[in-house]
Amino acid sequence: MAVYTEVTDEALRAFLAAYPLGGLLAFRGIAEGVENSNYALKTEAGDFILTLYEKRVDPAELPWFLGLMEHLAAHGLRCPQPVQARDGVALRQLAGRPAAICTFLPGVWPRRVRPEHGAPLGEALARLHAAGAEFTAERPNGLGPASWGPLLDRCRSGGDAVQPGLIAELDRRLAAILAAWPAPGLLPVGQIHADLFPDNVFFLPGADGKPEVSGLIDFYFACTDLLAYDIAVCLNAWCFDADGAYNVTRAHAVLAAYQRIRPLAAEERAALPVLCRGAAIRFLLTRLYDWTATPAGALVTRKDPMEYLAKLRFFAAAEGPGALGL
Repeated sequence: MAVYTEVTDEALRAFLAAYPLGGLLAFRGIAEGVENSNYALKTEAGDFILTLYEKRVDPAELPWFLGLMEHLAAHGLRCPQPVQARDGVALRQLAGRPAAICTFLPGVWPRRVRPEHGAPLGEALARLHAAGAEFTAERPNGLGPASWGPLLDRCRSGGDAVQPGLIAELDRRLAAILAAWPAPGLLPVGQIHADLFPDNVFFLPGADGKPEVSGLIDFYFACTDLLAYDIAVCLNAWCFDADGAYNVTRAHAVLAAYQRIRPLAAEERAALPVLCRGAAIRFLLTRLYDWTATPAGALVTRKDPMEYLAKLRFFAAAEGPGALGL
Protein backbone atom coordinates (compact mmCIF):
# COMPACT_ATOMS: atom_id res chain seq x y z
CA MET A 1 0.00 0.00 0.00
CA ALA A 2 1.15 3.56 -0.70
CA VAL A 3 0.03 6.95 -1.93
CA TYR A 4 1.05 8.21 -5.37
CA THR A 5 -2.16 9.99 -6.40
CA GLU A 6 -3.61 12.67 -4.13
CA VAL A 7 -7.41 12.90 -3.80
CA THR A 8 -9.11 16.18 -2.92
CA ASP A 9 -11.97 16.37 -0.44
CA GLU A 10 -14.28 17.59 -3.21
CA ALA A 11 -13.42 14.73 -5.54
CA LEU A 12 -13.81 12.15 -2.79
CA ARG A 13 -17.21 13.44 -1.70
CA ALA A 14 -18.43 13.36 -5.31
CA PHE A 15 -17.08 9.81 -5.66
CA LEU A 16 -18.78 8.65 -2.45
CA ALA A 17 -22.11 10.07 -3.58
CA ALA A 18 -22.49 6.99 -5.81
CA TYR A 19 -22.30 4.64 -2.80
CA PRO A 20 -24.79 3.85 -0.03
CA LEU A 21 -22.16 4.51 2.63
CA GLY A 22 -23.39 7.73 4.19
CA GLY A 23 -21.30 10.82 4.84
CA LEU A 24 -17.50 11.04 4.98
CA LEU A 25 -16.09 11.10 8.54
CA ALA A 26 -12.31 10.56 8.08
CA PHE A 27 -9.79 9.98 5.31
CA ARG A 28 -6.01 9.44 5.39
CA GLY A 29 -3.29 8.05 3.16
CA ILE A 30 -1.52 4.76 3.92
CA ALA A 31 2.23 4.87 3.24
CA GLU A 32 3.10 1.16 3.46
CA GLY A 33 3.76 -0.72 0.22
CA VAL A 34 4.83 0.25 -3.29
CA GLU A 35 2.05 -0.53 -5.77
CA ASN A 36 -1.20 1.43 -5.56
CA SER A 37 -2.52 4.53 -3.78
CA ASN A 38 -4.42 3.48 -0.67
CA TYR A 39 -6.49 5.43 1.81
CA ALA A 40 -8.16 4.51 5.08
CA LEU A 41 -11.75 5.66 4.72
CA LYS A 42 -14.34 6.10 7.46
CA THR A 43 -17.96 6.90 6.61
CA GLU A 44 -21.22 6.76 8.49
CA ALA A 45 -21.49 3.12 7.36
CA GLY A 46 -18.13 2.09 8.88
CA ASP A 47 -14.46 1.65 7.95
CA PHE A 48 -13.23 0.88 4.43
CA ILE A 49 -10.13 0.94 2.24
CA LEU A 50 -10.13 3.08 -0.91
CA THR A 51 -7.63 1.99 -3.57
CA LEU A 52 -6.58 3.93 -6.66
CA TYR A 53 -4.85 1.60 -9.11
CA GLU A 54 -1.59 2.99 -10.45
CA LYS A 55 0.25 2.39 -13.70
CA ARG A 56 1.75 -1.01 -12.89
CA VAL A 57 -1.74 -2.51 -12.64
CA ASP A 58 -3.48 -3.18 -15.96
CA PRO A 59 -7.05 -1.77 -15.67
CA ALA A 60 -8.30 -4.62 -17.84
CA GLU A 61 -7.25 -7.09 -15.13
CA LEU A 62 -9.00 -5.34 -12.25
CA PRO A 63 -12.30 -7.25 -12.68
CA TRP A 64 -10.30 -10.47 -12.24
CA PHE A 65 -8.77 -9.28 -8.95
CA LEU A 66 -12.09 -8.05 -7.59
CA GLY A 67 -13.86 -11.20 -8.76
CA LEU A 68 -11.26 -13.40 -7.05
CA MET A 69 -11.71 -11.56 -3.75
CA GLU A 70 -15.49 -11.90 -3.98
CA HIS A 71 -15.11 -15.62 -4.75
CA LEU A 72 -12.69 -16.27 -1.88
CA ALA A 73 -14.87 -14.39 0.60
CA ALA A 74 -17.92 -16.38 -0.55
CA HIS A 75 -15.94 -19.58 0.10
CA GLY A 76 -15.08 -18.69 3.67
CA LEU A 77 -11.71 -16.96 3.32
CA ARG A 78 -11.37 -13.76 5.30
CA CYS A 79 -10.36 -11.20 2.70
CA PRO A 80 -11.60 -7.76 1.57
CA GLN A 81 -14.83 -7.63 -0.40
CA PRO A 82 -15.34 -4.95 -3.07
CA VAL A 83 -18.19 -2.58 -2.24
CA GLN A 84 -20.68 -2.03 -5.05
CA ALA A 85 -22.09 1.39 -5.76
CA ARG A 86 -25.83 1.88 -6.07
CA ASP A 87 -25.65 0.90 -9.74
CA GLY A 88 -24.06 -2.44 -8.86
CA VAL A 89 -20.60 -1.48 -10.14
CA ALA A 90 -17.57 -1.80 -7.82
CA LEU A 91 -14.85 -0.44 -10.13
CA ARG A 92 -15.07 3.30 -10.90
CA GLN A 93 -12.82 6.32 -11.68
CA LEU A 94 -11.35 8.79 -9.19
CA ALA A 95 -8.63 11.42 -9.76
CA GLY A 96 -7.94 9.97 -13.21
CA ARG A 97 -7.35 6.45 -11.87
CA PRO A 98 -9.47 3.30 -11.68
CA ALA A 99 -10.65 3.04 -8.07
CA ALA A 100 -12.57 0.72 -5.77
CA ILE A 101 -13.71 0.65 -2.16
CA CYS A 102 -13.24 -2.58 -0.19
CA THR A 103 -14.36 -3.67 3.24
CA PHE A 104 -12.00 -3.14 6.17
CA LEU A 105 -10.72 -6.20 8.03
CA PRO A 106 -10.02 -6.15 11.77
CA GLY A 107 -6.66 -7.25 13.08
CA VAL A 108 -3.00 -6.27 13.22
CA TRP A 109 -0.16 -7.44 11.02
CA PRO A 110 2.89 -8.69 12.95
CA ARG A 111 5.75 -6.18 13.10
CA ARG A 112 7.80 -8.96 14.67
CA VAL A 113 7.06 -12.48 13.43
CA ARG A 114 6.92 -14.97 16.29
CA PRO A 115 6.97 -18.79 16.24
CA GLU A 116 3.22 -18.97 16.90
CA HIS A 117 2.47 -17.12 13.64
CA GLY A 118 3.79 -19.99 11.51
CA ALA A 119 0.99 -22.54 11.86
CA PRO A 120 -1.95 -20.15 11.31
CA LEU A 121 -0.14 -18.70 8.29
CA GLY A 122 0.37 -22.14 6.73
CA GLU A 123 -3.24 -23.05 7.35
CA ALA A 124 -4.53 -19.78 5.87
CA LEU A 125 -2.41 -20.24 2.74
CA ALA A 126 -3.69 -23.78 2.22
CA ARG A 127 -7.28 -22.59 2.69
CA LEU A 128 -6.70 -19.84 0.13
CA HIS A 129 -5.49 -22.42 -2.40
CA ALA A 130 -8.46 -24.68 -1.66
CA ALA A 131 -10.98 -21.82 -1.94
CA GLY A 132 -9.46 -20.67 -5.21
CA ALA A 133 -9.78 -24.08 -6.86
CA GLU A 134 -13.30 -23.35 -8.11
CA PHE A 135 -12.39 -19.92 -9.49
CA THR A 136 -11.82 -20.98 -13.08
CA ALA A 137 -10.84 -17.64 -14.65
CA GLU A 138 -7.07 -17.44 -15.08
CA ARG A 139 -4.54 -14.62 -14.90
CA PRO A 140 -0.91 -15.28 -15.91
CA ASN A 141 1.76 -14.26 -13.41
CA GLY A 142 3.06 -10.96 -14.78
CA LEU A 143 6.02 -11.18 -12.41
CA GLY A 144 6.82 -14.84 -13.07
CA PRO A 145 10.07 -16.26 -14.48
CA ALA A 146 9.52 -14.82 -17.97
CA SER A 147 9.58 -11.31 -16.51
CA TRP A 148 12.75 -11.59 -14.45
CA GLY A 149 15.23 -11.16 -17.31
CA PRO A 150 13.56 -8.01 -18.70
CA LEU A 151 13.22 -6.63 -15.17
CA LEU A 152 16.91 -7.22 -14.54
CA ASP A 153 17.68 -5.36 -17.76
CA ARG A 154 15.74 -2.35 -16.46
CA CYS A 155 17.95 -2.34 -13.36
CA ARG A 156 21.31 -2.50 -15.15
CA SER A 157 22.03 1.21 -15.25
CA GLY A 158 21.60 1.73 -11.52
CA GLY A 159 22.07 -1.69 -9.97
CA ASP A 160 25.80 -1.59 -9.35
CA ALA A 161 25.43 1.77 -7.60
CA VAL A 162 23.45 -0.09 -4.93
CA GLN A 163 26.21 -2.69 -4.58
CA PRO A 164 29.27 -3.12 -6.83
CA GLY A 165 29.10 -6.28 -8.90
CA LEU A 166 25.41 -6.83 -8.16
CA ILE A 167 24.23 -7.08 -11.76
CA ALA A 168 26.85 -9.68 -12.73
CA GLU A 169 25.90 -11.84 -9.73
CA LEU A 170 22.19 -11.57 -10.57
CA ASP A 171 22.90 -12.55 -14.18
CA ARG A 172 24.60 -15.74 -12.96
CA ARG A 173 21.99 -16.62 -10.40
CA LEU A 174 19.03 -15.94 -12.69
CA ALA A 175 20.49 -18.19 -15.40
CA ALA A 176 20.80 -21.03 -12.87
CA ILE A 177 17.26 -20.55 -11.58
CA LEU A 178 15.70 -20.54 -15.04
CA ALA A 179 17.64 -23.64 -16.05
CA ALA A 180 16.27 -25.55 -13.04
CA TRP A 181 12.71 -24.17 -13.09
CA PRO A 182 9.99 -26.88 -13.17
CA ALA A 183 8.69 -27.72 -16.62
CA PRO A 184 5.06 -26.79 -17.41
CA GLY A 185 2.62 -29.43 -16.20
CA LEU A 186 4.97 -30.90 -13.60
CA LEU A 187 3.53 -29.17 -10.52
CA PRO A 188 -0.06 -28.32 -9.47
CA VAL A 189 -1.33 -24.90 -10.59
CA GLY A 190 -4.05 -22.73 -9.10
CA GLN A 191 -4.91 -19.27 -7.82
CA ILE A 192 -2.12 -17.88 -5.65
CA HIS A 193 -1.68 -14.69 -3.65
CA ALA A 194 1.98 -14.29 -4.74
CA ASP A 195 2.68 -11.52 -2.19
CA LEU A 196 1.71 -12.90 1.22
CA PHE A 197 4.12 -10.85 3.32
CA PRO A 198 3.50 -10.14 7.02
CA ASP A 199 1.90 -6.77 6.24
CA ASN A 200 -0.73 -8.58 4.16
CA VAL A 201 -1.83 -10.94 6.94
CA PHE A 202 -3.86 -9.72 9.92
CA PHE A 203 -4.03 -11.51 13.26
CA LEU A 204 -6.21 -11.36 16.37
CA PRO A 205 -5.87 -13.38 19.59
CA GLY A 206 -7.92 -16.58 19.61
CA ALA A 207 -9.83 -18.01 22.55
CA ASP A 208 -6.61 -19.57 23.85
CA GLY A 209 -4.70 -16.31 23.46
CA LYS A 210 -2.68 -17.58 20.51
CA PRO A 211 -2.74 -15.56 17.25
CA GLU A 212 -5.30 -16.50 14.62
CA VAL A 213 -5.47 -15.13 11.09
CA SER A 214 -8.27 -12.53 10.91
CA GLY A 215 -7.77 -11.62 7.26
CA LEU A 216 -5.63 -11.66 4.14
CA ILE A 217 -5.33 -8.46 2.11
CA ASP A 218 -3.73 -6.93 -1.02
CA PHE A 219 -4.54 -9.42 -3.77
CA TYR A 220 -3.20 -7.25 -6.60
CA PHE A 221 -0.33 -9.62 -7.40
CA ALA A 222 -2.63 -12.65 -7.30
CA CYS A 223 -2.45 -14.88 -10.36
CA THR A 224 -2.72 -18.41 -11.69
CA ASP A 225 0.59 -20.14 -11.07
CA LEU A 226 2.35 -22.94 -9.19
CA LEU A 227 0.76 -23.45 -5.78
CA ALA A 228 4.13 -24.36 -4.29
CA TYR A 229 5.57 -21.04 -5.50
CA ASP A 230 3.16 -19.32 -3.10
CA ILE A 231 4.71 -21.38 -0.30
CA ALA A 232 8.17 -20.29 -1.45
CA VAL A 233 7.09 -16.64 -1.24
CA CYS A 234 5.99 -17.20 2.36
CA LEU A 235 9.23 -18.93 3.33
CA ASN A 236 11.12 -15.92 1.98
CA ALA A 237 8.87 -13.40 3.70
CA TRP A 238 8.26 -15.05 7.08
CA CYS A 239 11.09 -17.43 7.91
CA PHE A 240 14.18 -15.27 8.32
CA ASP A 241 15.14 -13.73 11.66
CA ALA A 242 16.18 -10.11 12.11
CA ASP A 243 19.86 -11.13 11.88
CA GLY A 244 19.22 -12.75 8.47
CA ALA A 245 19.34 -16.35 9.68
CA TYR A 246 16.80 -18.80 8.27
CA ASN A 247 14.45 -20.00 11.02
CA VAL A 248 13.88 -23.63 10.09
CA THR A 249 11.60 -24.17 13.11
CA ARG A 250 9.22 -21.46 11.93
CA ALA A 251 9.40 -22.78 8.35
CA HIS A 252 8.54 -26.27 9.56
CA ALA A 253 5.49 -24.88 11.38
CA VAL A 254 4.28 -23.16 8.19
CA LEU A 255 4.83 -26.25 6.05
CA ALA A 256 3.34 -28.73 8.51
CA ALA A 257 0.16 -26.67 8.96
CA TYR A 258 -0.18 -26.22 5.20
CA GLN A 259 0.18 -29.94 4.58
CA ARG A 260 -2.48 -30.85 7.13
CA ILE A 261 -4.91 -29.33 4.62
CA ARG A 262 -3.09 -29.88 1.33
CA PRO A 263 -0.20 -32.38 1.34
CA LEU A 264 2.58 -31.53 -1.09
CA ALA A 265 3.32 -33.88 -3.96
CA ALA A 266 6.80 -35.37 -4.15
CA GLU A 267 7.55 -33.18 -7.17
CA GLU A 268 6.58 -30.06 -5.22
CA ARG A 269 8.82 -31.00 -2.32
CA ALA A 270 11.76 -31.58 -4.64
CA ALA A 271 11.19 -28.28 -6.45
CA LEU A 272 10.84 -26.14 -3.33
CA PRO A 273 14.52 -25.02 -3.17
CA VAL A 274 14.51 -23.60 -6.71
CA LEU A 275 11.06 -22.07 -6.16
CA CYS A 276 12.48 -20.30 -3.10
CA ARG A 277 15.40 -19.00 -5.15
CA GLY A 278 12.93 -17.78 -7.77
CA ALA A 279 10.82 -15.99 -5.18
CA ALA A 280 13.95 -14.38 -3.71
CA ILE A 281 15.15 -13.02 -7.04
CA ARG A 282 11.66 -11.82 -7.97
CA PHE A 283 11.43 -9.64 -4.85
CA LEU A 284 15.03 -8.57 -5.12
CA LEU A 285 14.47 -7.33 -8.67
CA THR A 286 11.20 -5.49 -8.02
CA ARG A 287 12.66 -3.87 -4.92
CA LEU A 288 15.82 -2.94 -6.82
CA TYR A 289 13.77 -1.34 -9.57
CA ASP A 290 11.56 0.54 -7.11
CA TRP A 291 14.61 1.63 -5.11
CA THR A 292 16.04 3.40 -8.14
CA ALA A 293 12.82 4.51 -9.88
CA THR A 294 10.40 5.67 -7.15
CA PRO A 295 9.24 9.23 -7.93
CA ALA A 296 10.54 11.99 -5.68
CA GLY A 297 7.95 13.11 -3.15
CA ALA A 298 5.81 9.95 -3.33
CA LEU A 299 4.32 8.94 0.01
CA VAL A 300 5.73 5.44 -0.14
CA THR A 301 8.02 3.29 1.98
CA ARG A 302 10.80 1.87 -0.19
CA LYS A 303 12.11 -1.59 0.74
CA ASP A 304 15.75 -2.65 0.81
CA PRO A 305 16.55 -4.96 -2.13
CA MET A 306 19.75 -6.24 -0.48
CA GLU A 307 17.72 -8.14 2.11
CA TYR A 308 16.74 -10.45 -0.72
CA LEU A 309 20.26 -10.89 -2.03
CA ALA A 310 21.14 -12.50 1.31
CA LYS A 311 18.06 -14.74 1.08
CA LEU A 312 18.87 -15.69 -2.50
CA ARG A 313 22.37 -16.70 -1.45
CA PHE A 314 20.97 -18.81 1.40
CA PHE A 315 18.54 -20.70 -0.81
CA ALA A 316 21.22 -21.21 -3.46
CA ALA A 317 23.42 -22.92 -0.85
CA ALA A 318 20.61 -24.91 0.85
CA GLU A 319 21.03 -28.66 0.41
CA GLY A 320 17.60 -30.02 -0.49
CA PRO A 321 14.09 -29.47 0.86
CA GLY A 322 15.05 -30.79 4.32
CA ALA A 323 17.16 -27.68 4.88
CA LEU A 324 14.03 -25.57 4.32
CA GLY A 325 11.92 -27.28 6.97
CA LEU A 326 10.29 -30.18 5.10
